Amino acid sequence: MKQFFLLVTLVLSSIVFSQNITGEQLLEKAIAYHDPNSNWDSFKGELNITMEIPEKPNRDSEILIDLPGQYFSLTSKVENDATKYFIHKDSITVIFNSDKSPSDSIIKKHKKRAQFFKNYYTYLYGLPMKLKDPGTIIHNEVQSKTFKGKPYWVLKATYEESVSKDIWYFYFNKENYAMEVYQFFRDESKNDGEYILLTKEEITNGIKMPKVRAWFMNKDDKYLGTDILKSRGQP
Repeated sequence: MKQFFLLVTLVLSSIVFSQNITGEQLLEKAIAYHDPNSNWDSFKGELNITMEIPEKPNRDSEILIDLPGQYFSLTSKVENDATKYFIHKDSITVIFNSDKSPSDSIIKKHKKRAQFFKNYYTYLYGLPMKLKDPGTIIHNEVQSKTFKGKPYWVLKATYEESVSKDIWYFYFNKENYAMEVYQFFRDESKNDGEYILLTKEEITNGIKMPKVRAWFMNKDDKYLGTDILKSRGQP
């Protein structure tokens, strides 16, 4: 009987917490965990990432992010193919397989890819701090959910139409507010999109970043791949 009342108390306390804390307050707690010294805005560091994809060769990437200097570079290798992207403010340089003068079609294709990868890596490794960016809509209601058998506080984020049409959910550890899962949908009614499990941590310039990110499809739990981070801090 005592255990029953304890369980009821825990459930009720979870409900009260989710009703009393706002989305913005939960986000602040999560940022305080991941970036306690507010280092993200002045981030300048190197990330080494291995991407493992089923039945495909690994992609090894060396990434330099310099937010104050508005600089981003990516050197990516897949077997014998190597691609380098350099972005400084609005200028984009592409080196494809050591060819410093690739064709116009290759340049056009890879300039788009360069901008995509810049947005991709700075967003994902800048979370949850990136949820403070202009155009992000943090929903006020905090939910208490269980995902893969573990309870979380869940934050919903959408975006102004000019930024993105995706719907994101961020799952935070109930004890320390660490971000352990995120999930996005393009059309939630269709259960499309993906969820990403975050395990282990790598501290880079004082920021706790996920070391291992495993990607799955929402609709059938199909495994898509894993990113493994090894940081080197200041270049």
